[in-house]
Amino acid sequence: MHRRIIVPSALAASLLLAIPASAADFSPGAPGIGDSYYPASGNGGYDVSHYDLRLKYQPATDLLEGTATLVGTTKQNLSRFNLDLGLKVSEVRVNGQRATFATSGEHELEVTPATPLAKNKSLSVVVRYAGKPSELKIGGWTAWHRTPDGGVAAQEPDSAVWWFPSNDHPLDKATFDVSVLVPDGTQAISNGVLQSQSSRLGWTRFNWRSNKPQATYLATLAVGRFDITTDRTANGLPVLNAYSKDLGDNDGAARASIERTAEVAEWLESLYGPYPFNSLGGYVPNVTSGYALETQTRPFYSPRQFANGANVSVVVHELAHQWYGDSVSVADWKDIWINEGFARYSQWLWSEKEGEGTAQELADYVYGSRAADDPFWTVKPGDPGADDQFHIAVYDRGALALQALRNAVGDEDFFAVLKGWPQEHAYGNARVADFVTYAERVSGKPLAALFDTWLYQPVKPAAPAATAAGLAAAPAAEAPGGKAPGAARTPVAPKSWKKIAATNTIHEHDGH
Repeated sequence: MHRRIIVPSALAASLLLAIPASAADFSPGAPGIGDSYYPASGNGGYDVSHYDLRLKYQPATDLLEGTATLVGTTKQNLSRFNLDLGLKVSEVRVNGQRATFATSGEHELEVTPATPLAKNKSLSVVVRYAGKPSELKIGGWTAWHRTPDGGVAAQEPDSAVWWFPSNDHPLDKATFDVSVLVPDGTQAISNGVLQSQSSRLGWTRFNWRSNKPQATYLATLAVGRFDITTDRTANGLPVLNAYSKDLGDNDGAARASIERTAEVAEWLESLYGPYPFNSLGGYVPNVTSGYALETQTRPFYSPRQFANGANVSVVVHELAHQWYGDSVSVADWKDIWINEGFARYSQWLWSEKEGEGTAQELADYVYGSRAADDPFWTVKPGDPGADDQFHIAVYDRGALALQALRNAVGDEDFFAVLKGWPQEHAYGNARVADFVTYAERVSGKPLAALFDTWLYQPVKPAAPAATAAGLAAAPAAEAPGGKAPGAARTPVAPKSWKKIAATNTIHEHDGH
């Protein structure tokens, strides 16, 4: 029997007033954070402040089991929100209550809480999941390396979706606790400080803490058999380096480079101010890749970086990123120059310090050795496009822009800018335009035209612009064999160039 109920209008109005918010007041969070190059990266509607990852990994089978707890705050009235994860989920809880969930796309986990979430409220999310990261491909590529004795997560611009649920974009940085259970005799390496280590029933648990805001792609996990060295800096920071036990002929060169980490960091502090994190180090797993990555506090190095001998220049590059890229992160991936241009220029400054070629000589070489019709000049470091995000022009032409700035404002203001910028934006995000504004403020000079020339014009800056920036093209000279002067000679590479060029593969992300 259907009974019709008539409610007086006054009573109906009072009932409506008793309802705290209508369903229309709540809406799903965006499935992307709004990045120019990667629209699907990250999510909207909430902000994560801390990740607690409790993991178990079996190297023999590549099975990863995890319970991730995310702590944060809602940024809108949420009916549903997304996380980024590619592994299979078995349970999700939001604020202690079971939530329903579904998957969409290649890595979207859509979570619907039992009750809608009000804006500006505390949020906790627990996700139980498992899978074999090596079997996960997204867009045809992977951030997970299988090694003979384990596995490694290290990639840019994405790596988190292979091993933990997250808001996967540098705009949402958080602190991390990473606890990993692995078979005895195997180590688990991650970011920050090793808080504790304990063994029971054939398994060993490693507990790591990274206590400063960290972008998700800068979180790393390496499981395998490592030889670990530890030390402390003069300021008391713990230093931990890890070398795979099967690096073969590259072992000695890797150690000769990475064991200078503390020395390089102390020198970088003189340029960029106090080291921003709670530990130092690096690790070299037995992977077949050729790149390196500035994973926060503990950079990842491929063994191939040391195939031709020790190369401290790559250590300089990755440690410079701890200030430029890690502490100050991109607000949008199109702003990659504020990471890579500065890390490359740091290599030039190291060359200058070591007496192997000044930054000016390196800049002159880069400018003079590239013809005007070289495609190198068509890439705009200030906005290179997703396909050219890690093009060599972002590095070398990006460093040229900094030498042009140095010559325009003088050393005193230039180095004041280099040191002040990472302090002003510490643990935050920034854009190229923010750096231009800051450099103008410190130097008191208009610099928009200079940066437009060197970062945004898809052509080789003409001779007048190069001269104004203090850069020299290859000069005319008498050619060998008594030929008449007038033909430009081939520029001579500074002594450090070979070592710097050997690091050009550092961000060849296995084809991504």
